[in-house]
Amino acid sequence: MAKLTVEDLELKGKKVLMRVDFNVPLKEENGEVEVSNDNRIVAALPTIKYVLEQGGRAILFSHLGRIKSEDDKAGLSMKPVAQRLADLLGQPVTFVPAIEGPELEEAIAGLEDGQVLIFENTRFADVVNGEEVKRESKNDPALGAYWASLGDVFVNDAFGTAHRAHASNAGIAANISQTAAGFLMEKEIKFLGGAVEAPERPFVAIIGGAKVSDKITIIENLLKKADKVIVGGGMAYTFDVANGQSIGNSLFEADKVELAKQLIEEAGDKLVLPVDALAADKFANDADTYVAEDGIKDGYMGLDIGPKSIELFKSILADAKTVVWNGPMGVFEMENFAKGTLAIGEELVKVTEENGATTIVGGGDSTAAVQQLGVADRLSHISTGGGASLEYLEGKTLPGIAAISEK
Repeated sequence: MAKLTVEDLELKGKKVLMRVDFNVPLKEENGEVEVSNDNRIVAALPTIKYVLEQGGRAILFSHLGRIKSEDDKAGLSMKPVAQRLADLLGQPVTFVPAIEGPELEEAIAGLEDGQVLIFENTRFADVVNGEEVKRESKNDPALGAYWASLGDVFVNDAFGTAHRAHASNAGIAANISQTAAGFLMEKEIKFLGGAVEAPERPFVAIIGGAKVSDKITIIENLLKKADKVIVGGGMAYTFDVANGQSIGNSLFEADKVELAKQLIEEAGDKLVLPVDALAADKFANDADTYVAEDGIKDGYMGLDIGPKSIELFKSILADAKTVVWNGPMGVFEMENFAKGTLAIGEELVKVTEENGATTIVGGGDSTAAVQQLGVADRLSHISTGGGASLEYLEGKTLPGIAAISEK
């Protein structure tokens, strides 16, 4: 069943509640708090502008940081976010420093068609009179019902929080007649959901990162769905130990070796592991390095995949029609150990442009890699949700998506 989207709604004259993901970094400059990276605000602009163009009255809300005490509230107001949004929209944005009560209700009642309001950080509801009560993050039914009462329809465009059942997504959806996906959410459902449910084949998944334990359920789920699952990064050394290879001082998870053995046996040639590594004598960019092909010698640790692994992975990707990539191939933060990760990014551009493949990148490091290469806009989709995209790839039902109305 397809989900309702913002384009399916009648918006003129309606009070449109919009859950956005404006959990952005802030900085203090000359005594003023400012947004230091506005990517998430920019990503939500198409949905906001659409609502305003259609004559809707946009009521925006988001969480910002973690609120565990009254003191946390001082540095995590949405006010600087509202100012940045006004700059980007080129029109005034009303900021209401409240999450409930007469001030908020009166401001919403005074909105006219095409106007926009943003209210205070939804996580302020997690602390009441100095006590951490988690009304927002534990989906307090009364709070969800109250927020729902402030609008006529609900648009959820915050994929980054879709894996959490909070009052500001699932709570509102349970108490309002229509919940639709914004353009950002719609794109995530289309690309990530499509890759997991009905990929064009060959479907190749590339999973990197440090720990098997972080991504084990993803690997298990993708082995059922993908034609090949490439494993790189620190987690590959746990698989090497399972294969009886020496890994020197490389990091591995001793308690996951048996599980890695089991996966290797069950997956057969569907699971593709590195065949060499760039090994270093210390965890530093200026380390002494060598390419290890038959295990890693004592005193050295693997910090990137080697040239043969790069060629092997590229050969598998060459005819792929759907690719999902989550996690780096090495210690990408250090220039000398970023080669494997950057090579994957370059290959994805090639298969997108030459094969017409659908290429999806999720996770902070993989996203940083394609941004560093300057190729993010040449891939099919860069996922905006960290934990949400991981759980989607694991095959889990995400509460924020489940709460969107069916068409």
